Amino acid sequence: MMKKQRWTAEHIPDQARRVFVVTGANSGLGLATTRALARKGGRVILAVRDMAKGHQAVAEITAEQPGADLAVRHLDLADLDSVRAFADQLRAEHPRLDVLVNNAGVMAPPRSLSAQGHELQFACNHLGHFALTALVLDLLAAGTDPRVVTVSSANHRQGRLHFDDLSGERTYSPMGFYNQSKFANAVFGRELHRRLAAAGSPVRSVLAHPGYTATNLQTSSPVGMVKLLFGRVLLPLAQTPEQGALPQLYAATAHEAQGGEFIGPDGFSELRGGPTRVQLSPAASDPQIGHRLWELSEQLTSTRFAFPVAS
Repeated sequence: MMKKQRWTAEHIPDQARRVFVVTGANSGLGLATTRALARKGGRVILAVRDMAKGHQAVAEITAEQPGADLAVRHLDLADLDSVRAFADQLRAEHPRLDVLVNNAGVMAPPRSLSAQGHELQFACNHLGHFALTALVLDLLAAGTDPRVVTVSSANHRQGRLHFDDLSGERTYSPMGFYNQSKFANAVFGRELHRRLAAAGSPVRSVLAHPGYTATNLQTSSPVGMVKLLFGRVLLPLAQTPEQGALPQLYAATAHEAQGGEFIGPDGFSELRGGPTRVQLSPAASDPQIGHRLWELSEQLTSTRFAFPVAS
């Protein structure tokens, strides 16, 4: 069991010849994840919205780790056209993908809409990752010990899906709709596991959350009291990104990580600590909610999942 010896980044097995995509890899949890995977020999594709920041991240890592195998590619998860373009480029450059880490996100901005007219947090945090996973699933099925790691939040337990007002046109709350997007991540990761298992696919879907971690997520998007609370008042309680990334690194690399599991910190209220198995909310595990969100997401993204099995 994980609690017998707290799992750290030093426990990551050798990742040589393995190919990773990490969304939002230029800062925070994504950068910490990329750095740890590169240190163990993985080839990491940094999927980023800001190419300059992506190249800066690569420069930082290669200064510490000469020879790190890194590539920067453009991906704006809030724009489904960008998601498709990224997937097409990935397919042209790589015959397989071993791990997709759905990490990127935005938190509690003023209400705004994506390029396709969806509420920004739902678009970026859920719909973009849903579509990306669908578009590269065949590459993952060709990988070695392939996994999809979807990063949710303990806040998913406070979320629900506003099926009658997904865009927040009638009633919008920045944190309420952040919680909705993180709930959608949790529902998607568990429903993906169910469908992969039913198809006999070799791909595992594993969920993770970082606890309370000091990243620019709390300061780049939120406004007002949310920014003050998470960006200043509670900041001394936060973990470093290197600590916060451990659950998703465990989900991505540990031999023991199983499909359908939710990995989070083992400390008080799951705010900090080493990775351990934690519980999804009952609603996030509800197959009926999973089925409804899945069908809606396919409709909103114009994508369909095919579930290839190992040859």
